[in-house]
Amino acid sequence: MIRVCLMVITGIVLASCGGSGKKTATREVTVHTNEVLVEEGFSKPLDSNRWKVEMDDQPNSLVTVKDGKLVLDTKGGVTVWLNQKLEGNIEITYKRQVVMADGTNDRLSDLNQFWMATDPRNDNLFTRGGKFQEYDSLSMYYVGFGGNYNGTTRFREYQGDGEKTLLFDLDDEAHLLKPNHWYTIKISVVDGLVSYWVDGEKFFEYQDETPLTEGYFGFRSTWSRHEIDDLRIISLES
Repeated sequence: MIRVCLMVITGIVLASCGGSGKKTATREVTVHTNEVLVEEGFSKPLDSNRWKVEMDDQPNSLVTVKDGKLVLDTKGGVTVWLNQKLEGNIEITYKRQVVMADGTNDRLSDLNQFWMATDPRNDNLFTRGGKFQEYDSLSMYYVGFGGNYNGTTRFREYQGDGEKTLLFDLDDEAHLLKPNHWYTIKISVVDGLVSYWVDGEKFFEYQDETPLTEGYFGFRSTWSRHEIDDLRIISLES
């Protein structure tokens, strides 16, 4: 068992880039790595039982595994869900790049993800067709890294009733996408403290007073080409 010390920050909303001005208190919490839940290197064809693909019906669009990478190459919206419900304190890490070359769908935008996603009205989450607005009714956390033609990086909490609470909205160059760069993404949920890291830098941190404690993880994008590798999800105990 691995022991990791974290400084958990109590407060409502915090960002690494500066900004809320709220006074906060800190407490040291020892977090134990308890169990590896998922390890995926995409060395085999995509298993349709393990991965649920929801893709907008557009030409020149595909989701596949190629050269040991999960490839999202689509003209419209796409979500690739991991069909494994996650619960409690977790950490998600993976690597991902937005490919810019001469592909039909190459566009520097939308390194996005959903996590702790559930549908309050349907036990079966996997019923959508990939269009972004179809997900408005879910309860989940969402980060859109380099959305709006790489103009914004946003963190939202979807409330399950159509409300999508905007927690952070960044638009400076340091928090936007670079082409053909392999990012290491880390997401953690520890006792309601939700954080999102990129290449070792904390982009967002949010103490949720009514945290989402279970749900599904999905890779999300639209009109672009992405390669994804080395997904690892572990459970944590505090």
